[in-house]
Amino acid sequence: MAKTVKDYIRTIVDFPHEGILFRDVTTLFADPRGFRMCVDQLLAPYAGMRIDKVVGLEARGFILGGAVAHQLSTGFVPIRKKGKLPGQTISQAYTLEYGEAVVEVHDDAMAPGEKVLVVDDLLATGGTAEAGIKLIERLGAEVVGCAFVVDLPDLGGRRRLEAMGMEVHALCAFEGL
Repeated sequence: MAKTVKDYIRTIVDFPHEGILFRDVTTLFADPRGFRMCVDQLLAPYAGMRIDKVVGLEARGFILGGAVAHQLSTGFVPIRKKGKLPGQTISQAYTLEYGEAVVEVHDDAMAPGEKVLVVDDLLATGGTAEAGIKLIERLGAEVVGCAFVVDLPDLGGRRRLEAMGMEVHALCAFEGL
């Protein structure tokens, strides 16, 4: 039987702390067939659509977003943790299970009216993705979709993004935390 993207993802028990099943996509990235399959499947729903920029969310979203942008022949924009970008930025705070975080994007990274695809490895609570979407919209660009390798449906991220009117595409899902 042919391998699926999910077959390439390793689960690490009790990382980063006890009770967590960490879905490790580095094993997927390390396999040439798996990585190619992943990138092809991430961009498939968007083939033929106008996409001006692909946004990758820090950090594994950079790996995927760069590859997707290359395949779509479009620009790539990183949304980074606070303090990592050298130019003028706008920032967006969001809550985590253990506090608050801030992400930033260069204030000239996208133009009003541009069509943007958001890419990341994993959709959990949706907090990072929501913050990224807010940054994109504050610059006047339009999110045409959000693509993830893994969805953790029990954590509610898909529902959160869909409640914002976002189209969500995920290659596979894992139950639990």
